[in-house]
Amino acid sequence: MRKVAKLMGISLLVLGLAACDGAKDNKELVNGSASTATNQTVSLLNGKLTFTLPNGMADQSSKLSQQSNNRHVFADSTGQRALIIILGEKPADSLETLAQNMEQQQRSRDANLQVITNKAIDINGVSLHQLDSIITSSGQKAYSSILLGELDNQLLTIQVTLPADNQQQAQSEAAGIISSLKLQP
Repeated sequence: MRKVAKLMGISLLVLGLAACDGAKDNKELVNGSASTATNQTVSLLNGKLTFTLPNGMADQSSKLSQQSNNRHVFADSTGQRALIIILGEKPADSLETLAQNMEQQQRSRDANLQVITNKAIDINGVSLHQLDSIITSSGQKAYSSILLGELDNQLLTIQVTLPADNQQQAQSEAAGIISSLKLQP
């Protein structure tokens, strides 16, 4: 559980860094193609994870103070729309237990937490647990979709964070990213 809390803390730090960065650098994506007005397909972890990156989002991983091959951050220029992927040590707890603990942790920070989804899903034969919620921080609401799964005997964490001004739009955009995921067990 400590490792999951640490990963979530890193995720929040990354979002904070991205939000503070007013630069509008046009960085290249992990797959080497420059960010354009069209969706981009991104391939990570030697092709074991691919997904479609929404318009306006680009690789922001280089803005982290510590470079790590197991952490990737994609965000828009404001940092309000972000996709964070972390590959870490596999804990002994089940995915369901990790998701329940994560929900409890979010509730301790946000008494108004709204859980939208907390369920098991399967993507290309890889079991994942999905926790979707509306989180309020400093008066701002954000839609958060977190996927937890096991890939290469490690814990895979994928977090999509979007502004929740229009919950239906945020939920639809997060679902689009998740439906584009392809995992190679």
